[in-house]
Amino acid sequence: MQPHQLDPVSLSRTSVDPVGEALYFLRMNGTYYSLCQFTTSWGLVLPPMPGSLMFHVVTSGQCWLEVGGAQARLLQPGDLTLVPHGEGHCLTSAPGHPGIGLFDVPREQMSERFEILRQGGGGEQTTLVCGTATFDHPAARHLISLLPAMITVNGSSSPHGEWIQTTLRFMASEARELRPGGETVITRLADVLVIHAIRGWIEHDPGAQTGWLAALRDKQIGRALALIHRDPAHAWTLESLASEVAMSRSAFAARFSELVGAPAMQYLLRWRMHLAATWLREQNTGLGELAGRLGYRSEAAFSRAFKRVVGISPGAARRDPAPA
Repeated sequence: MQPHQLDPVSLSRTSVDPVGEALYFLRMNGTYYSLCQFTTSWGLVLPPMPGSLMFHVVTSGQCWLEVGGAQARLLQPGDLTLVPHGEGHCLTSAPGHPGIGLFDVPREQMSERFEILRQGGGGEQTTLVCGTATFDHPAARHLISLLPAMITVNGSSSPHGEWIQTTLRFMASEARELRPGGETVITRLADVLVIHAIRGWIEHDPGAQTGWLAALRDKQIGRALALIHRDPAHAWTLESLASEVAMSRSAFAARFSELVGAPAMQYLLRWRMHLAATWLREQNTGLGELAGRLGYRSEAAFSRAFKRVVGISPGAARRDPAPA
């Protein structure tokens, strides 16, 4: 994965949508899908999956969802629910109905990443498309960490209900027929639905109006964040960032810290090291080249910065990426 480069001067003269750029990084990886064909009475217990986002789309019938002991919520055709933090939860045909563990449900393995689950007593049928995904990009992971325990989009009452319903029908058709390329189609459609749900939360939920998301929405600080995100290798300073967004150095420093919760140069350093940890995990790139991508003149300078922020050396992070 190469960094998204753009000349900073060009960026400063163009329209910038920092929230949109954060959403752009929400490309799901390590995705696994299940087509669930259940008949009443049934129940499914999903175990905790830390670091993963889980989602459920009801394509026919209805079911009840309970997350973390909260009151069960009814899901109907067209509803999309995200469980962003991988918390264990239950899907059932009726509130309080006992469930079967995910790995104990009879299944038909269709491919490495797609399976069909079946259970129930032969009554009314409910069909769901369920998925589990991870996100590698630091912006995506940070955005996911800010989401609530559950987000539900009601497809029938949403202003965008028509295209949501069409997308869900298309997804259900692909899941049933499993034509060549079907997994790719489902993955891309799921990307769109998940981004739509998160975008709706950002636009309307009070919880999205503070902190880093509020900083992204700020006309000047959001532009500065976009500059850092797009060109982390640039030799940014407080003065240069403040100049790019037409603020004085002192006013910019104070506002950045107030909205983001960290000084601008500390944020830049952490951003670079988040990218470095991702590249170390994903790529077999030499440390010298990786240092150059992030604006360091030597491998030694990069390694010192990485260890100071992450707590381990780049070599150790490459051998065992989990701590990084």
